[in-house]
Amino acid sequence: MELEAFAAQLSFPLDDFQAESARALEAGHGVLVCAPTGAGKTVIGEFAVHLALVSGHKCFYTTPIKALSNQKYADLVERYGKASVGLLTGDLSINPEAPVVVMTTEVLRNMLYANSPTLRGLSHVVMDEVHYLADRFRGAVWEEVILHLPQDVRLVSLSATVSNAEEFGAWMETVRGDTEIVVDEVRPVPLWQHIMVGRRLFDLFDNSAQSADPTARLVVDQELVRHLKQRQSLDRVDSWEPRGRGRGGYNGSNHRPLPRPEVIARLDEEGLLPAITFIFSRAGCDAAVAQCLRSRLRLTTDEQAAEIAEIIERHTGDLPKHDLAVLGYWEWREGLERGIAGHHAGMLPAFRHTVEELFVKGLVRAVFATETLALGINMPARTVVLERLVKYNGETHAELTPGEYTQLTGRAGRRGIDVEGHAVVLWQPGVEATEVAGLASTRTFPLRSSFKPSYNMSINLIDRMGAAESRSLLESSFAQFQADRSVVGMVRAIERDEEALAKLRDQLGGVDGEFFEYAQLRERVKARERQLERQGRTDKRQEAVSSLTSLRRGDVIAIPVGRRSGLAVVLETDTDQKDPRPLVLTEDKWAGRISAADFPTPAKALGSMRLPRHVDHRTGRSRRDLASALRSTGIVAPSRFSKRKSPAASDRELATLRRAMRSHPCHTDPDRDRLSNIGERYNKLARETETLRQKVAATTNSLARTFDRILRLLGERGYVEAGELGGTAAGGHGVTEHGRRLSRIYSECDLLVAECLRHGTWKGLGPAEMAAVVSAMVYESRQDSDTGDRGPTAPIRHALGLTVQLWSALRVDEVRHKLPLTREPDLGFVTAVYKWARGEPLVDALLAAGDRGQALSAGDFVRWCRQVIDLLDQVHMTAPDAEVRGAASKAVAAIRRGVVAVDAA
Repeated sequence: MELEAFAAQLSFPLDDFQAESARALEAGHGVLVCAPTGAGKTVIGEFAVHLALVSGHKCFYTTPIKALSNQKYADLVERYGKASVGLLTGDLSINPEAPVVVMTTEVLRNMLYANSPTLRGLSHVVMDEVHYLADRFRGAVWEEVILHLPQDVRLVSLSATVSNAEEFGAWMETVRGDTEIVVDEVRPVPLWQHIMVGRRLFDLFDNSAQSADPTARLVVDQELVRHLKQRQSLDRVDSWEPRGRGRGGYNGSNHRPLPRPEVIARLDEEGLLPAITFIFSRAGCDAAVAQCLRSRLRLTTDEQAAEIAEIIERHTGDLPKHDLAVLGYWEWREGLERGIAGHHAGMLPAFRHTVEELFVKGLVRAVFATETLALGINMPARTVVLERLVKYNGETHAELTPGEYTQLTGRAGRRGIDVEGHAVVLWQPGVEATEVAGLASTRTFPLRSSFKPSYNMSINLIDRMGAAESRSLLESSFAQFQADRSVVGMVRAIERDEEALAKLRDQLGGVDGEFFEYAQLRERVKARERQLERQGRTDKRQEAVSSLTSLRRGDVIAIPVGRRSGLAVVLETDTDQKDPRPLVLTEDKWAGRISAADFPTPAKALGSMRLPRHVDHRTGRSRRDLASALRSTGIVAPSRFSKRKSPAASDRELATLRRAMRSHPCHTDPDRDRLSNIGERYNKLARETETLRQKVAATTNSLARTFDRILRLLGERGYVEAGELGGTAAGGHGVTEHGRRLSRIYSECDLLVAECLRHGTWKGLGPAEMAAVVSAMVYESRQDSDTGDRGPTAPIRHALGLTVQLWSALRVDEVRHKLPLTREPDLGFVTAVYKWARGEPLVDALLAAGDRGQALSAGDFVRWCRQVIDLLDQVHMTAPDAEVRGAASKAVAAIRRGVVAVDAA
């Protein structure tokens, strides 16, 4: 057995789940392995490599991110030698025809669409971190690969522990055939949960009870509960003391965790380093390192500092010396030599990779990281610290989910090094022990598909298999599988409703009965009343919105209802056409923003008053003086506000329906009330059932319908030959020359890029100008801001203007076809990449891409430059115009210099 030969090469015995997975793989099955972080899932992937090599076949090992690909490549080279292992990440191509190739998942997807000859002889594909298919930006790639891989390729899918592994496995079995599902929820290194309150480190759970009976329910440690109650009681007492007095003062240590250097020192005292502290902001990570550097904290010996310096030099020796200061090199280096570092996506890749190597070697012992570190990089620690249980999710500040908590704390405990791992939450007011216990004891991390057809995907599907087979493949996706499962319950509910409706119809005398007719008439009356009521609310709100946007500074108005009713003066106007919220001060000295909800009748200026140039409404004195001035104007709020006439009062259709109802024979029937109640129950249930039907219709074949809409739009624009648009006949669509170009463009703005190439929008641009314009297709500003910068040269401004025109026309078509909208070109990186491609200094490029006076971080700059390079490469390969192809190629060479070229892996 090959398993025995493979296991003999390992320095540790296989766990049960590893052995079970490997046996299934050797027996010719595909496998889905779900296990906690650090459990050793990659051993199964390495066994797939072993099986492929001994059988004379190929194995592809795919990962979600380049850093993980680089890490896996190094591991496999160490085991099998450079001649046997290749690497493909988009940036790098090393030995691509080797029998074992490590690659990002996108690279394999592109190979499948291109029918690359490199696929010949492929027997195994390992998909590491396959739960990435839930990623809303890149997740579709995983499903595309799973659906397109030849059936004779054995798929090894490695996932974090998800709560719906059986559902995911059932789908895999449907689309890939024989698939073994192996789930292991036992961490190889036990994890202990703690809360740090001040300098005291408490166990979160009563571990003595757990030790006596491992199956017992987890109970919060009572000593922790008592301590927090005492602390909260003291805080309540202190809140009545003058500041600076009492036990530590109201703003004193009772309310704040220890400073970060003291937290790290405290963990060091307990033997809990190395530690990763998760801070949910890049600036927070950098500030934490700076705070530690201002303290006396040092976690390394002189010998370790010397070794650290050698590794730093190896990673960063090629960086231009004149850029070191702007990169923050010297502060970063000092932190490393003291054993302290940050880790986030805004760092220069060379810096980030240095931190990763030093941490794995045990030379850096305290890392402050954003949550991106938890997404696959192999950097386990003895301890994970969470400063807060709330993070910004891109739209709002939201509490951590149990799945996020589990993923973050899963980094604690190094297999083969630590006997146990530790998770520490820093206590602060508002944090409840029961809340932390709920996060720590819940294992819910459901996998939800983010798969949906794009323009590029659709054109590739059509080119490979025609319309009918493409629809069939889309309906085989995990997204549709999950949607269809949700439909099952709705269909059953509809069936139950239909039975109940039939019984109610019988009680009304059947569909031909007079009372059924009367019940339907009553329903039409009520439906029209509801419609008019909604229309009235909409009209009333719109009138209120219009009246608020027309107000001017100094206008005196009357707020008609609510706690703030009475006179108010406008301090700041707001012209937002959707939800204006002008700032006002009332005669009762309240200052705040009002909205359309405060005005059942439109706001009207009753007069005006002069205001000082600067009004500080936050100070009590200013509010008091202004309120007094407002009352002294002599303006009086009206005692009555005119009421808006209800639309129902003058609606002819409603009047006609009411007359028909009153003249119906059943209207005077003695049994009318009883039968009307039955009729109302029937009508309500009929409405609910129709809503369910609409949900089922929207869910069933939803991906295929989106695909058909995409094809109709592509047909109109000449990317596919219109056969039976929206039909089901195979081969109903042929891909045109423009379509083949689109099939090789992998970008969020794929169709817009294709349109620009097709219309010659980017002709006449020099290399630096080409880089600038192409950047608008990939760059996304971290904050909504319009700098007014439309480009540093006339050709750039002209090309961007034409590009935005094409985007506007495309958006109109997308709205008409009810398709997801292509995002607007973002001009925030245009000047920065233009300066860089022209050879200007790094500091100028970083400042040009900054926002609100803050320079862009070097790591972000490099990341965006590489994304621009990636799209420029595609333009170079696909543009119909030789001049555009040449400019794109030269632009790539111009950008790939200095910090962008260093540590490109």
